[in-house]
Amino acid sequence: MTSYRLADLFAQRIKQHPDRECIVFGSRRLTYGQVDADAEALAAALRDLGIEAGDRVAVELPNQVEWVVAMLALARLGAVLVPLSPSLGYRELKYQMRHAEASMAIAVESLGGLDQVEVFDELIGELPDLQYLILVGQEDFWYDDRVFQFDGLVKRGKRRHPVEPAEIDADGSPLAILYTSGTTGKPKGVVLTHRNLVQDALATGEVLGLTEHDRILAAVPLFTIFGVHVVVMTLLVGGTLVLQEEFDPAGSLDLIEVEEITVFHGVTTMFELLMRERSFGSRRLSTLRTGIVAGSPVSEDLVRRIREWCNVQVAYGLTETGPTVTITRQEDPLALRETTVGRALDGVEVKVVDLKTGDLHGPEAVGELAVRGSNVMKGYYRMPTETRRSFTEGGFFLTGDLAIIDEDGYVTVLGRRSEVIIRGGYNIFPRELEDILRTHPAVDDACAVGVPNPILGELICACVIPIEGAIVTGDELREFFRDQVADYKIPDLVRFFDTFPLTGSGKVKRRELAQVVGLELSAT
Repeated sequence: MTSYRLADLFAQRIKQHPDRECIVFGSRRLTYGQVDADAEALAAALRDLGIEAGDRVAVELPNQVEWVVAMLALARLGAVLVPLSPSLGYRELKYQMRHAEASMAIAVESLGGLDQVEVFDELIGELPDLQYLILVGQEDFWYDDRVFQFDGLVKRGKRRHPVEPAEIDADGSPLAILYTSGTTGKPKGVVLTHRNLVQDALATGEVLGLTEHDRILAAVPLFTIFGVHVVVMTLLVGGTLVLQEEFDPAGSLDLIEVEEITVFHGVTTMFELLMRERSFGSRRLSTLRTGIVAGSPVSEDLVRRIREWCNVQVAYGLTETGPTVTITRQEDPLALRETTVGRALDGVEVKVVDLKTGDLHGPEAVGELAVRGSNVMKGYYRMPTETRRSFTEGGFFLTGDLAIIDEDGYVTVLGRRSEVIIRGGYNIFPRELEDILRTHPAVDDACAVGVPNPILGELICACVIPIEGAIVTGDELREFFRDQVADYKIPDLVRFFDTFPLTGSGKVKRRELAQVVGLELSAT
């Protein structure tokens, strides 16, 4: 019987090839055996500090070796990883750590010139559950009895008795609590069990054909569900994880060449920026084999351009679904690989729910996408009412995304249910308009939002970031739509922006964008 406990499966990899390269980060190169030794030592040191199964530990680190070691140590103890963005403001950090009831935090000594010791010194006084702070860095100065250096704890742990992997229930025991981006209110803590994350990673890796010979570039932030997924998936297949502390196109291309990367995962923006990097055309990318593009809508044009140099698969998922729900396959018909997000993973069911009645639909109907399977979260931490509201009576998780499922199970995502613009009684899906706008030669990026109107209910506003140096008017863009959509779908307004407000995971804050346009209209 397959164990879905991360520590057990990682231990199998250690037995098979302890000397295989596990993590590359700058000049640091660690084998599976070395990573395991550090994780085991850290687990022993944390045990001595009283950390045990079920305790929540916040990890506020950029992409680096210590993040992975911490995750493996916590999995060994049966403790719960709470990955947090290193860019969180004080109030956001305080809220998420208080909500998670974190008893320990692991952070860098300084970040962007900010002294984390000072930040956490103030937090410890305000968070009754927070007992210890572990700092990653090179500084050699005195800490009090609540603050420790990461490397010092690892050294101390190597002198202790090793920790045997905790006997936990993979189906019920959380491996991680991840906080959503919070585009529609306070972030919610998504509780994901060992099985949620491990089985989803195994199934996704199988679709991609990942093996121990693959070298995977992790440039997505590890504090996101995408980042956690990339780490777990790589470790479970025994591949090499090449970490980039923070994504930048030129640096990623350097790593792809030097480290002979075979797999690259990223959100649409990352792939777009790679192809716009000045040196892209002269780069040696022949080692690249596959990867996942996900995180936001993927246009047909973008998929085609990426596949000219990397045969990626398009995936769909959410934090609450561990994350992968559907993914395209190599054997899928070309048209479906370009226009859909593929079919559900093995063991995952997808349906669409009628927006008015709540009934499950058959194929070819538009409704809210609902998911049931081993990848679906245990629930929202300390939010039982919100958890119940998110599931149907039959146990399907309601994603909030509108979709169509064809007779063969291929899913086309139309957009967020909350993003639908209702103009004069017509439902308009923003993604349709955005995909059209992005084909205009003067448009770099686009986002369609609805703004209140007393007569039509909502007006359609096309928010556009033009390509640098391009000259284009709103009237030109509205005319661009005339032969492509019905009259009621043509944007009423066009507004130009230099940048869009983004969440920590890189998604556009549509509500904030709509508010900006609404305030402008009310002022005029």
